[in-house]
Amino acid sequence: MRNIFGWFGLEHADTVAAQTWLGGAPALRGSGWTCSTDRESGLAQDGTLTVALSGRPYFPDAATQPKNPAAHILELWRQHGVATLPRIHGVFALALLDTESNSTVLAIDRVGVHALAFARLKDGLVFANRADRVATHPAVHTDIDLQSLFHYFYFYNVPAPRSIFQGVEKLLPGQYARFQNGQVKREFYWHLDYYDTPRSDFDAMSGRFKEILRESVTRARGDDEVAAFLSGGTDSSTVAGILTQMQGKPARTYSIGFSAEGFDEMEYARIAGRHFGLDMREYYLKPDDVLAAIPVIAEHYDEPFANESAVPTYHCAKMAHTDGFKVMLAGDGGDELFGGNTRYAKQKVFEMYHALPALLRNAMIEPLSGLPGLDRLPPTRKLQSYIRQANIPLPDRMESYNYIYRQPLPDMFTPDFLAQIDRDLPAVGLREVYARTDSSSFINRMMHLDMKFTIADSDLRKVNGMTEAAGIEVRYPLLDDAMVDFSGEVPPDWKVRGYYLRWFFKTALKDFLPQEIINKSKHGFGLPFGVWARDHAPLRERIDDRIADFKKRGWVQPAYIDRLREQHRTEHATYFGKMLWVIAILEEWLARHGK
Repeated sequence: MRNIFGWFGLEHADTVAAQTWLGGAPALRGSGWTCSTDRESGLAQDGTLTVALSGRPYFPDAATQPKNPAAHILELWRQHGVATLPRIHGVFALALLDTESNSTVLAIDRVGVHALAFARLKDGLVFANRADRVATHPAVHTDIDLQSLFHYFYFYNVPAPRSIFQGVEKLLPGQYARFQNGQVKREFYWHLDYYDTPRSDFDAMSGRFKEILRESVTRARGDDEVAAFLSGGTDSSTVAGILTQMQGKPARTYSIGFSAEGFDEMEYARIAGRHFGLDMREYYLKPDDVLAAIPVIAEHYDEPFANESAVPTYHCAKMAHTDGFKVMLAGDGGDELFGGNTRYAKQKVFEMYHALPALLRNAMIEPLSGLPGLDRLPPTRKLQSYIRQANIPLPDRMESYNYIYRQPLPDMFTPDFLAQIDRDLPAVGLREVYARTDSSSFINRMMHLDMKFTIADSDLRKVNGMTEAAGIEVRYPLLDDAMVDFSGEVPPDWKVRGYYLRWFFKTALKDFLPQEIINKSKHGFGLPFGVWARDHAPLRERIDDRIADFKKRGWVQPAYIDRLREQHRTEHATYFGKMLWVIAILEEWLARHGK
């Protein structure tokens, strides 16, 4: 568990209710500041400084790793102040009170494995690792934020810094917030340095990569008996193979299959199992398993969360827990660090257009392609479509495929809902992250964008939430700080070489991974929800009930929902089933949280 929560100030808060909110966990109190964690070792106090800490931090500069990381942070803070934060590595969330300066600092790790949410109030501050815990503090009492609800439909989650609750904010990865004299200051204490220039030292870089890979898996394993997720993709296979080498015996792995055409990837997991001699466990997911997982998803996440691969993640973790494991290793992060997502190559096609001389584009290609009548010719239509897309700047170009824009927004949302939101804010958030990348390469900028929105806001929340619900702690070797830093040194043309994805990663491991896995297309834990929600009566009835309840809320046009259900039934079950899942999970979450 990764619990950390407390408040500062709030002189008029209901003390009894607030103590109940703390849940009886070990707490430190002093000077109007109360904080609790789920581990005694995560609390430390020394004179004017108090710290609450959760996670598994480590300190590369220390001669030996401290037994009490919270106490070590206090020592560092006295010497370095906020410059202590870059000296903390690993995954963590911390809250530090300095009564001498009357300030509180909140911070989370570099990639956002841990989370912190907070609410700024007139007479104080409330914080916790879960947004819903902040919202339930007796001094907060927040309602659903409609703008964040729009973000949920856009991203299928509510990305930081927003939360689904009015007045509750979340820290961004690698960020801290200082609260002092009623003011808050957010700053990044770390950013990834990217190397844009081509390199010629592949052998040396490959050697370093494999050394860091072993160190990262060793550090993630620690002294625990661990199992691993295995999808049969490049990342999970790499982690399972290295783990087998490190521990000197076959790694226990867990894989999920689907008895649905076009979804099952179990054969690749078996290829990895045979290649590395893994101790594999398999399970084929059924529609009833999805039905059983829906209330778990709605109950366990602190905000509505619609990444449907949460279901297979949960069942993998449940199997491991049943077998006695308490810790699992996951392979998340490799695509976003080393160039493995198909959109990186696809966008390269459009970026090539702007490498042409402006005179050629503006005076010849575009005027000629736009001549009357040419749109009737298939080759010219394709050229016109290509030019239109190429002239949309990144990252907006990638969002032209977003489901929410497949129909006019007034056809989807009610006028009252649209009147209360800014429909441009999701794109503004994407542009901000894309623009602050420390790189001029669009490849690195897309990966930086994915590290925030795909990894921190979606994949980590998915895996963290479902493993925790199953009673498992999860660790991410490929997101180890040393691995993340190293990935920045890999130049863009080694990440996407021509249109070949993850060239450096795959070439460096060509003698380690099976060729079938190196050459396979990216897939991962897909879920045939749309097909099952159409064909499996109990699941279909559950979704229909949730959809009927949601129609009454007045946010989405009833006619849109009716049309969506009909398209799901008669046209493309998988495609239209995605939005049914988004709506059904939202309604489940709202109902279970009393909204």
